[in-house]
Amino acid sequence: MVFKRKYPKPDISEEELKELRRIRSSTKEEKRRVIRASIILDYLDGYSDDRIAARNGVNKNTVKKCLSKLREFGMETALNDLPRPGKPRKITDDDKSWVLNLACTKPSEHGYPDELWSYTLMTDHIRKSRSSLKNMSRSTVFEILNEAEIRPHKVRYYVEKRDPDFEEKMATVLHVYREVDMINNDVIIPELKDTITISFDEKPGMQAISMTSEELPPVPGKHPSVTRDYEYKRLGTLSLLAGIDLHNGIVTETVSRTHNSNDFIAFLKKLDSSYPGGKKIRLILDNLRVHTSTKTREYLLTVPNRFEFVFTPKHGSWLNIVEMLFSKLARTMLREIRVKTVDELKNRIEQYFQEINKSPVIFRWKYKMDEITLA
Repeated sequence: MVFKRKYPKPDISEEELKELRRIRSSTKEEKRRVIRASIILDYLDGYSDDRIAARNGVNKNTVKKCLSKLREFGMETALNDLPRPGKPRKITDDDKSWVLNLACTKPSEHGYPDELWSYTLMTDHIRKSRSSLKNMSRSTVFEILNEAEIRPHKVRYYVEKRDPDFEEKMATVLHVYREVDMINNDVIIPELKDTITISFDEKPGMQAISMTSEELPPVPGKHPSVTRDYEYKRLGTLSLLAGIDLHNGIVTETVSRTHNSNDFIAFLKKLDSSYPGGKKIRLILDNLRVHTSTKTREYLLTVPNRFEFVFTPKHGSWLNIVEMLFSKLARTMLREIRVKTVDELKNRIEQYFQEINKSPVIFRWKYKMDEITLA
């Protein structure tokens, strides 16, 4: 028997009915929403309040509150809680703006020696400097800054484009990469048929570090990793000059204790002896002074038309493919390396590139290549 009510049932659309049924059968919805959806559906099916309460395991008062919200505010409000008045907000918009403005300054501007704000330092300063926030907690400071996505305790670095011709020079380098891609895919470019393209750079300051005592190998049940004394000894540094052939992936390198024009010339001589005399060697390289020094220019005059330099923009060495090779070197072979002599480090670096050249990989540049077309 259908229960008669003194209030007419609200109009519920088919879409709303479908949503109510979905919520009632859901295993992921909040339990209170599932119960309220079930109460509304039972109400629409004509059950009494007592019967609805029994069917859903709640008391009659809960049913009445849900149905009252349904009649007054609609289905969505009936499924959710009405906003509660709560305590008056203690932190005003002006206070929040003041905190955010403070976060955009440096501690040194307020008499502190610190370079960056910590949450503790900022909280202490806020309490002392603004009477309305004298009881502010560290967590509240975090919430205000987090909501505004401000992190005054961190530093992010960027490279400023200081070269006024940055875009033009970048386009030139990318143009070279496009030519290399075409040549590698058997596209004939007549004017480049005798040109070899090398991506070149230096990696100075590689430290030869030795241990002051023997290291301990991993031992099951005792220590799972290699164990070393924290003390170490610096033996000196080495500089690596390396160029990767963009056509076959072969790496040519020299390793020395210095980093000057003589070292660069020695590298050019090694390249010169590695390729047939009729080939032009085109190098992509950065703007380091030794690349255009008087000694370097004098050497280039002795081998006319042998070398061609394509310079990356200033502060744009990241455009050079060989940087990928150096990154891999740092993350693998050089990571945590310990040697007994500087010569041992030199030998291991040379051995590393010998292994690379046994299975060379052709590196390809992809960034912004779709914007480059050849005339």
